[in-house]
Amino acid sequence: MSAILDLPPSAPDRAPDGHRIRTLLVSAIAVLALAAVLVSTHLYGGYGIDADFSTRLLGPSLSHPAGTDQLGRDMFARTLHGLALSFWVGLIAASGSVVIAMLLALAATTGGRLADEAVSFLIDAAMGLPHFVLLILISFGLGGGTTAVIIAVAVTHWPRLTRILRAELLQLRQAEFVQASRHFGKSWFYIGRHHFLPHLVPQLLVGLVLLFPHAILHEAGLTFIGFGLEPSKPAIGVLLSDSMRYLSAGKWWLGLFPGLALLLVVLSFDAIGNGLRLLVDPRQEQS
Repeated sequence: MSAILDLPPSAPDRAPDGHRIRTLLVSAIAVLALAAVLVSTHLYGGYGIDADFSTRLLGPSLSHPAGTDQLGRDMFARTLHGLALSFWVGLIAASGSVVIAMLLALAATTGGRLADEAVSFLIDAAMGLPHFVLLILISFGLGGGTTAVIIAVAVTHWPRLTRILRAELLQLRQAEFVQASRHFGKSWFYIGRHHFLPHLVPQLLVGLVLLFPHAILHEAGLTFIGFGLEPSKPAIGVLLSDSMRYLSAGKWWLGLFPGLALLLVVLSFDAIGNGLRLLVDPRQEQS
């Protein structure tokens, strides 16, 4: 009992600081890891893309840490190429979703009652549809390929972020500086551009990072079942799909390393998102 009573008053306050430091450290490591993946693809160049039948279906070794595939291509290099490709596809698709969410949230809060009801209806309708089935239909309707996957992911990942941004802006409408702008005769369009939009930048940044894992996973899923990226590209979904026909023959490395790399990338983006959320919202430090 005396030991507990002798604790310094500031001891409980150090826990949030430790949590903050750990979160930011993990986020920094995740950023460095993703940067290393992007840089390594340029260093590898065409290695891992060109076939070499003299080294086909070799297991993991010092010369090929992740083995080789049925055409003799290095799986480690192909996995890095696939991660880089997924990164750019995810970046474009997630950015598109963020722009859609921002425009709809601004329209709902500055366009009057009818606009708000229309946006709310769109959110409920989009969230009520089977997500992956909708992705397949859009990608199939657009003919498949990289562009189709980007569009399909972009137009299906905005509802939750739109709902969050809309709630944030509805609270901001009651702020004193917004009411002052209204009293000075400023239009809702002016308020949305000069007051609402700058306020949304931190939320948009965090939302962009947190949408990355969903975009990458759905891109890989669509590619895996044949509705995504072209089979000629070293996408993670293509690698996993090609590995299925060889797993029963004991070629376990063909599916293990791409799947594990995809999982690590998703966890990295989740860690980066947590770090950004901690930086832009100090209240997260107390949770």
